[in-house]
Amino acid sequence: MARNTLLINVDIGETRVGLVEDGILGELYVERRRDRSPVGNVYVGKVTRVLPGMQAAFIDIGLDRAAFLHVEDLLKKGTDLEEDESEKTKGGRPKAHISRATPIRDVLKEGQRLTVQVAKGPIGTKGARVTSHIALPGRYIVFHPDVDYFGVSKRIGNERERARLKEVVASLKPEGSGLVVRTMAQTLTKKDLKGDIGYLVNAWEKAKEKIASGKRPPYLVHEEPDIILRTARDMFTEDIHEIIIDDPHEYERIREFMALFQPERVGDITLYEGREPLFDEFGIEDEISRALSRKVPLASGGYLIIDQAEALTAIDVNTGRFTGKGKDVSETILQTNLEAVKEIGYQLRFRNIGGLIVVDFIDMEKANHRERVYQALLQVLKKDKARTTAVRISEFGLVEMTRKRTRESLGRTLYEPCFYCDGTGHLQSKTTICHEIFRQMRREQDSLPGYSIVVNAHPAVCDLLEREEKASLDEAAKRLQRKIILQPRREYHLEQFDLTAQ
Repeated sequence: MARNTLLINVDIGETRVGLVEDGILGELYVERRRDRSPVGNVYVGKVTRVLPGMQAAFIDIGLDRAAFLHVEDLLKKGTDLEEDESEKTKGGRPKAHISRATPIRDVLKEGQRLTVQVAKGPIGTKGARVTSHIALPGRYIVFHPDVDYFGVSKRIGNERERARLKEVVASLKPEGSGLVVRTMAQTLTKKDLKGDIGYLVNAWEKAKEKIASGKRPPYLVHEEPDIILRTARDMFTEDIHEIIIDDPHEYERIREFMALFQPERVGDITLYEGREPLFDEFGIEDEISRALSRKVPLASGGYLIIDQAEALTAIDVNTGRFTGKGKDVSETILQTNLEAVKEIGYQLRFRNIGGLIVVDFIDMEKANHRERVYQALLQVLKKDKARTTAVRISEFGLVEMTRKRTRESLGRTLYEPCFYCDGTGHLQSKTTICHEIFRQMRREQDSLPGYSIVVNAHPAVCDLLEREEKASLDEAAKRLQRKIILQPRREYHLEQFDLTAQ
């Protein structure tokens, strides 16, 4: 296997893509047939609610939850921009968008039909976020059918190459539409780009026919390719040496797709035919288990504790059994924190953790040590494709940072809250439940007729009442003037119990 490889595991109802960089699993993407991401899909939706106070609206696009649309994600009608105006404003949005100062009721009303594209998929309890600014990505070009402009990716730094690509795109741009050249288009000829543009224009023409059909919304008019073709289109760059895929049918499909856009790289696609499962053969399964555990070991003996809550993710750095090698305590702490920085950068990217993140480094007394760790963190974050920000380390060793949330985190994709503890990670102790039973007896004694009270509870709780809490049980029987009968129920939850009369 080459040092930089894309591994595609096609299984029944699920496809997984692993990006291996320098022999290490850097990113993992999972797509399940019934939970396929709607990001990039174009729908004709219906405005269900307009919220003037939030300058937003909810759009029914046929998903489980209504999609969210902010007024700034609405496109002005008949927008024409010059090429140099295609750069984004300080707020990060093209000038073609409606200003946030515009009252949303002036541009949207309930019941209105609206063509939108999913910009961000559903995350947790939130629905998808949509925009009316349609952008269809190809391998080398992003096609904007509703805005008249052209531009070049800022990642292409060579000014001569930028000028050449601008000239080429200007000659190919369909009238009234927009084109943006992607980073992978460097050094490509006019012929190469023309094929990509033709493919996107044809896709939009088909979508327009569906939009004009007059069908009752909501309905889908354009669907993004599945994860296999998206991988070939967006991730199979010059830095990636090969794709290894384990399904013969998908192998042929991905070769046909690449033959249209980059025929010289068809030979870099390999069909895996080994007896062992693909991810087992290359050690990916073990790496997934290690990287998704709550406690992540560091090579020196230290470790990270990663807890993902609803509003933020907390990462705690600990020295563990690492005591340094003849160094003083401050040097040991510094080395542990520097090692933790590399693992934190990897974990954020691999798990796709987004939102607010708080990192609790081991306290460093020296200001220059805190600065070294902070600068090391910034260097690691530069390699992350997601937008990140981080403030300086406080005197308590805390770093507050954010990472743009683009999709559900890997942990929440692969795991669900524990049905037994309801996701809390804790259960009431058996002793606590015993004393809650005693209190409930006192509450219900007048409503329970007869001479006996039957306690229906989990066997472990009944066992504790019969043994360690036997004295308390006898005292309760004496106070209540009732005989107490314990009835173990294997089907009960540990915290579940009820009282009946006999």
